[in-house]
Amino acid sequence: MRLAQSFALAAALAGLFAGTAVAQQSDADKDWSKVVIGTEGAYPPFNFLDASGELKGFDVEIAKALCAQMKVECTFVTQDWDGMIPALQNGNFDALVASMSITPEREEQIAFTDKYYQTPPAIAVPKDSQITEATDAALSGKAIGAQVSTTHAQAAAALFPSADVRQYPTAEEYKLDIENGRLDAVMDDVVVLDEWLKSDAGACCKLLSTLPADPAIYGKGVGIGLRKGDDKLKTMLDDAIAAIREDGTYDKIQKSYFDFDVYGEEPAAQ
Repeated sequence: MRLAQSFALAAALAGLFAGTAVAQQSDADKDWSKVVIGTEGAYPPFNFLDASGELKGFDVEIAKALCAQMKVECTFVTQDWDGMIPALQNGNFDALVASMSITPEREEQIAFTDKYYQTPPAIAVPKDSQITEATDAALSGKAIGAQVSTTHAQAAAALFPSADVRQYPTAEEYKLDIENGRLDAVMDDVVVLDEWLKSDAGACCKLLSTLPADPAIYGKGVGIGLRKGDDKLKTMLDDAIAAIREDGTYDKIQKSYFDFDVYGEEPAAQ
């Protein structure tokens, strides 16, 4: 290895370890009067940009309600899904509110608040599809679209090992491919698929079935992602989630998006 390369490698490693140290640093003395929130902005109805470029969606409204409850000033930034966790770790934002499931693999990298919703996955197919059930046999050799680096892509591969699971950078891209006949099925959260199927763009397709949410893949529901060590912010957010659930704010927000309870079952008493 040449000397210049050695110095470059040493510098890179030093930066890596320094970044890790920052990510693990306690926030006990931090004044959380301002919080930067990261979201994707491409996952309707949970988070999306409207025609004027304004962030909207269930995730966004819940985040704003939590900020109001905590009496902190919040700003939002958008981030591509597959770079979401690195961006959080690098300090691009403080809290990740982007419909991210709390899974053991992700908990190795970042911390999470308590869940703020939990809905099942589902699969959709073209209206003229001959597929009648969501089984590996029925989907053998079929092309299934899902968003990259999501629990849905992981579940599709696990549930339908005989299928051709294709991963897309955004949900919008797999939707375009099934609308144009390049996919046999798509898999995502039932709410996301239902919202799409009600739109003109989703007129091509129908919901085939909801699917079991394997806890080994889907974890404990959807939570807010945080850097490890930001325990003070986690407590603030956990308390705020409980408060907006208690005072009716959560119910008001969810009723403006859904006609059913998206929070899911309460955890069993320990």
